[in-house]
Parts: sequence; structure tokens; C-alpha cells
Amino acid sequence: MQQVIEIPSGLREGAVSGSQAVERALQLLSIVGRGAEKGVALADVVADSGLNKPTARRLLMALMRSRLVEQDELTRRYYLGGELYVLGMLASRRHGLLEMAGESLKRLSGRSADTSFVSMRRDDYAVCLHREEGTHPVRTHALLTGDQNPLGVGAGSLAMLAALPDAEVEAVLGRIEGVIAAQYPGYSPQIIREDVARSRELGYALNPGRVIANSWGIGMAILLPDGRLAGALSIAAIDSRMGEARQKELVGLLAHEVERVQGKLKSLFGSEKPVLRKAPQAARPRTPERV
Repeated sequence: MQQVIEIPSGLREGAVSGSQAVERALQLLSIVGRGAEKGVALADVVADSGLNKPTARRLLMALMRSRLVEQDELTRRYYLGGELYVLGMLASRRHGLLEMAGESLKRLSGRSADTSFVSMRRDDYAVCLHREEGTHPVRTHALLTGDQNPLGVGAGSLAMLAALPDAEVEAVLGRIEGVIAAQYPGYSPQIIREDVARSRELGYALNPGRVIANSWGIGMAILLPDGRLAGALSIAAIDSRMGEARQKELVGLLAHEVERVQGKLKSLFGSEKPVLRKAPQAARPRTPERV
């Protein structure tokens, strides 16, 4: 299904024409983007844009409603929003997560003979960007390219949710509670909370066949250099291929490839780590336990 990003009404208000409002909004995006990881204060936006404070604030609020800009609740500084990351992923394979993870997926499926995936967050959902088939004759078809599941549902999706701060996890669970109750009988907010805690303890996420019976998965989050979530790698297989020893093997493969992808992201974005926006650090992967 195609998504159309509409220009919010806040960008069309006032005496200026629609094109002028768009130009002003794009100007503000550029100013916010120059703030990089440190963010930009409203006073700096006003000074750099030449707009008055009410106009700048109105345009920023409109951009926030479209998730093109976000505001830190503690510092009140503005940052580029997650929707820009999604658009960048769609527009540029060269610098996108899919491009950076492509070789890793081929190695994962080549060495495991099972299906591997790269996913990213979109609002309260995890989107599968690509599915790499393995050579094992019996495969799981629980997740296809383009599929979306609420955060916490499935291995890669759970790995991403577990990488978020506690307050954000609770906010997500509050928003998806109705969808979970209606469409995912194997889940509940409390089950997902317990899965998040266990994933953080282990250093990886395990889906023991909750989405589709007999289809198991293991996932690990991919983080940006500043600790924020970039996406996840995961491997899925039938339950008979997910014993304890096999889980340990797959965790090792995933950890190696996540490190490689994060190294590419570090080379692209740099390694500066701001203090306020850092996501919780997952534990180092440890030996799988019997579920």
C-alpha cells in the first residue's frame, strides 16, 4: 500500500502562498538538520531563518505532526524526525540500511541455510525491508518483504522495541494495545513487556513461535552511532532447527553481522554520542536458555 505524505495545514496557513510555505518549511528542515545530534533551539531557528517566533514555531509544529521533525522533551531542542529517515531509505539504496545490510543477509542465509531479514521501525510498527532466502528445503513464510507488525511482535520487531527507552516502550504498548488484542492472540502488552526484559537480559530477541506456530526467530537490534535505533537483523526457521545449540550458533552469526552493519553506519554518520538521547544498551549475547 502506498503512503502519501500530505503537507499539513500548518504549512498552508497565513498570507503566504502554498509554495512559499513549503519553501519556508524546507528552510527550517535544513536548519534543524545542521544541528545534527546536538539539536537546534527555537531561538536559533528564528535567528537563522529570519522568521518571527510564532511563525517558526507554527511551521515546526506542522513538521512535527508529519514526523519530519521531533523535539526532545527534556531540552526542547529540535531534531530531524524518523519519517525523514524512512524517506531517505526509500529514496537512496546507496546510503540506506537495506544497502548496508545486503551482504550481511546473504552471509547469514548462506551460513545458516535459513531465511534472514532486515527490518526498520516505522511509527509503532516494524517493516520488513528485505527477506533473504536460505537453501534449507523447509522454510518459514511468517514474514515477507513489506510486511508490517506492531513493535514487539516477531524477533526483529521485538529486538527493536527492546532497544528503546522504557518510557517509549510503554508509550508504544499503550498505542498498539487494541491492535494486539484484535489481531495477535499469542500476545498481550504484559507478554511483550516480559519479552522485552528477557531480550535485554540475553542481548537478543527470541520469538518462540508466537506469530505462527512452529516458526521461530532470533533478532538483534542495529543501533546508530549515538545509540538510537536504526533497525534489526533476524533469522527465522522451523522449530526443529531452533534447539539450544542452534540458537547459540545463530546468535553468534547475527552478532557478527550486526557489528559489521553498525561499523558501516559509524563510518557514514560519525561516532559522536550525545548524552540525552541514548537508547538502553543491550547485554552482550549469552548462551540461549531452554524456553
